[in-house]
Amino acid sequence: MRPALTHLALHVPDLDACIDFYERFCGMHVFHERAGKGSRIVWMSEPGKERDFIFVIMPGGTDRQLAANDYSHFGFALASRDDVDAIAALAREAGCLIWEPRDEPYPVGYYCGVRDPAGNYVEFSYGQPLGPGAQDMPVP
Repeated sequence: MRPALTHLALHVPDLDACIDFYERFCGMHVFHERAGKGSRIVWMSEPGKERDFIFVIMPGGTDRQLAANDYSHFGFALASRDDVDAIAALAREAGCLIWEPRDEPYPVGYYCGVRDPAGNYVEFSYGQPLGPGAQDMPVP
């Protein structure tokens, strides 16, 4: 038997703020919601990927306080450098940009980092051998 990664479950201090964040910055949507954990539990995914990989978001977490040198993050690929710059501008305006756009050697590419309302870091990248444009990149 070979396992398949299907979801990531997160407890968050402000469920609605996290839903708004992942809708606004990541283009995800809530496609399932049910009562639970004293409030509600939501399932979010990218449109069309509801059966591939989802975030399960539940209330009751505490704000993550990541150290300055902690690069734990969720990674989202974008279709262009301009898209990375647009996310960075949106995050800068919202006060949640943590890594200005920058270039790193392959396979990292061009990326920026954003802090979600629960304190998780989210990377938006272009030029990695994953996601949009990956077919044009060499395999490491």
